[in-house]
Amino acid sequence: MAALELPDPFDAVRFVAGLAERRGRPIELIPVSGRPNLPCGLLVTTDQADCILYSADTTPLHQQHILLHEAAHLICRHDETAPAAKVLLPHLGSELVQRVLGRTVYTEPQEREAELVASMILHRAVLDGGRGGGGSGGASWTESVFGSPGGA
Repeated sequence: MAALELPDPFDAVRFVAGLAERRGRPIELIPVSGRPNLPCGLLVTTDQADCILYSADTTPLHQQHILLHEAAHLICRHDETAPAAKVLLPHLGSELVQRVLGRTVYTEPQEREAELVASMILHRAVLDGGRGGGGSGGASWTESVFGSPGGA
């Protein structure tokens, strides 16, 4: 965790972009709306890129946590250890979709680990921001974590 580079001010989208750069593999962020009774986040790993699908119709703080949770699956290398996603995406060939992780319950060890890592990243971002850890000139740590008042 200490070796992870966090943008200053903290921004989950910039964090994911940095993670993609360090991994040498693109991570596409895909906002999805109107998905009742489905996971609020999903990691799909293909032979070309990793895709994080996240709920577009939730709060910015929740979106941030979803992005960090799905990124945590990549950080923890969960994408390397699970079977193909034929059940969730039967119309796609198994050679295309190597791994799908859905964010619905927290009983699986990988889900608990991803949730913990996401929380630790956000906690570190708050601590670093609270110390003024980089002097980015602009947003306070509360704005970088919770967003600007009024959604601006």
